[in-house]
Amino acid sequence: MSSNGRGSAGRPAQLDDVSKKIIEQLQVDGRRSYAEIGKAVGLSEAAVRQRVQKLTEAGVMQIVAVTDPMQLGFYRQAMIGIRASGDTRVLADQLAEIAAVDYVVLTAGSFDILAEVVCENDDELITLLNSQIRALEGVASTETFVYLKLHKQLYNWGTR
Repeated sequence: MSSNGRGSAGRPAQLDDVSKKIIEQLQVDGRRSYAEIGKAVGLSEAAVRQRVQKLTEAGVMQIVAVTDPMQLGFYRQAMIGIRASGDTRVLADQLAEIAAVDYVVLTAGSFDILAEVVCENDDELITLLNSQIRALEGVASTETFVYLKLHKQLYNWGTR
């Protein structure tokens, strides 16, 4: 799996229908047992375990706990639009190394990069912006979009 946690950016993996069904089962409940998944997809527990291992090793999926940042004391989330000079890939790699940054994407349009950040409070966000993000070579300007309320965040888009 690449360092961005989203697998390789190359060709999509060739998945058979059973692997897709396993992924869909885990998207509904990542804690579902291999035995339960096996019953749903028609495989043994061991076969499901092996497929899940192959899928995770190939970077097709991750099994993680998705948390509510506010429940963990992170009361300020924001998306930062970044206009860059120079190689945006280098800047994206540097942004990805910052602990408070949880999402980095290269974009086309008004911004070259979007970076989502999670902070404990506004003071931490100000420090992050001034001391870490704007201080990076290649950051021409930033625009910060502070989240007021998260209305929807899902990870179950399926396998198509």
